[in-house]
Amino acid sequence: MEYKDYYRILGVERSADADAIKASYRKMARKYHPDVSKEKDAEDRFKDLQEAYEVLKDPEKRAAYDQLGSNWRAGQDFRPPPGWGQQAGGGGADFGGGGFSDFFESMFRQQQGGGFRGSGGGGFRRQGEDSEATIQVSLEDAAHGAQREISLEVPTMGSDGRMRREARHLTVKIPKGIRAGQRLRMAGQGAPGMGGGPNGDLYLHIQFQPHPRFRVEGSDLYHDLHITPWEAALGASVEIPTLDGDVRMKIPAGSTSGQKLRLSQKGLPGSVGKMPGDLYAVIQIVVPKKISEPEKALWNQLAEISDFHPRR
Repeated sequence: MEYKDYYRILGVERSADADAIKASYRKMARKYHPDVSKEKDAEDRFKDLQEAYEVLKDPEKRAAYDQLGSNWRAGQDFRPPPGWGQQAGGGGADFGGGGFSDFFESMFRQQQGGGFRGSGGGGFRRQGEDSEATIQVSLEDAAHGAQREISLEVPTMGSDGRMRREARHLTVKIPKGIRAGQRLRMAGQGAPGMGGGPNGDLYLHIQFQPHPRFRVEGSDLYHDLHITPWEAALGASVEIPTLDGDVRMKIPAGSTSGQKLRLSQKGLPGSVGKMPGDLYAVIQIVVPKKISEPEKALWNQLAEISDFHPRR
């Protein structure tokens, strides 16, 4: 079936209030009433107007319709989401008008015994939609776990029955060993339900904050370790950072740029049943940009006595 844009049918903006919707309906209903209109499609237009007004004049039905409105355009093939308009027990409720389209029926009716069945003998009860947001987490919090306060804009129901977004402060528990790309579920923090239905859930997509010292690949960490030419040639013992503090590492004599030195299990914690990742120190030989005259003399002396020729 085709999606119907009720706002477009009534000729109003999505932000229109109840008075504007009512005024537009009355004006257009007079124009297209089959008893007075000479338009060829007057009867169909009048039915569409009745159907659109039946939805938009009711705060709950309008809120439910608005939840889907951003996903479809007029004329597109429409299929309601799974579970939409689910029964919640109780008696039947008459929406009035009769003869509404399949689109209306799919959104607002559950046929059982000839009528819509809703909670308490009227309206409909439906769980709110799930919401999603993205939060950035530091590597330290991912490695050790943490509890953080975050601020997000989340959907909520206004007093006029319209869905809107408002700022909300939430406490988020970040579990130890979480990975970028995973989601945290916060039950009941999604969009509000309809007709007394429960709220949906909020899913937080995890991203890692850029780190000044580490790059992340899976559970492994990479650190660019800057060393001097003489440390590379002679070997050395240097401090390198980890997420648990600095440790000392031995640089083998004759090390080269790009060479990787591994610190076992010093990466991110493993998930359940898996080992922690490793930390790789990637050697980067750094040449001084400025040297003193005595240093220059020593470099020249080394150049004269060395028989090392890397381009041969």
